[in-house]
Amino acid sequence: MKRRLLLSLLGLCLVLGFSALGRWQLGREQVKREQLAAAAAALAAPPQALALAAGQGAGIHRVAGRARFLDTPRLWLDNQRRGPRVGMRLYCVAQPASGPALLVDMGWLPVDGARALPDADCPSGEHDLAGLLVPPPSVGLRLGPGLVAQDGDWLAMRVEPAAVSAAWSLPAELAPRVLRLDPALPLGHERDLELHANTLPPEKHRGYALQWFGLAATTFVLILVLNLRRRP
Repeated sequence: MKRRLLLSLLGLCLVLGFSALGRWQLGREQVKREQLAAAAAALAAPPQALALAAGQGAGIHRVAGRARFLDTPRLWLDNQRRGPRVGMRLYCVAQPASGPALLVDMGWLPVDGARALPDADCPSGEHDLAGLLVPPPSVGLRLGPGLVAQDGDWLAMRVEPAAVSAAWSLPAELAPRVLRLDPALPLGHERDLELHANTLPPEKHRGYALQWFGLAATTFVLILVLNLRRRP
């Protein structure tokens, strides 16, 4: 009897855990669907002034304006795919006419088998910039350090503007959002405005949620069978 009770409690813990993971996946699906809808609406609207929008803390906005690139280290976001190819994304810091400086996604570059950092520099001076002002790329589980110094550059597992500001000892914190450059600009490297290029699309999250809920239901049925079965 005691053994059956312990197994039942363990099974209930598994049911709760599987259900929580299913709800988490549904939450991720909802967030990504909202981001895609916001990006579509932003692209259909006229651009806002980059200097004004950079200081806002949330949302997705289409922006345009002039900014000066600062003399900071290069920031490389690792493990970025573009089709079947593996590479990194280069981020540089630009200062609009007013408001906080921000990270600018300069695009994707390939990485060779030796895992050497790509040979590309950040722009200098003032440039006309345009694109989408978006939250940093989403991440799954935050495992390990998110930012590591490497040969004068910095390698990031995830983009966190506040952490970059602290690591580089910047006089002011970077804007919480990053600028995805318009692919039509004659600046930077391979890029597009796809928000979830290196993460799961919303449909995948729903599929995983159904799998977790299925495991929860199966475990619950097994608990019922265990407790309703007659003892020999």
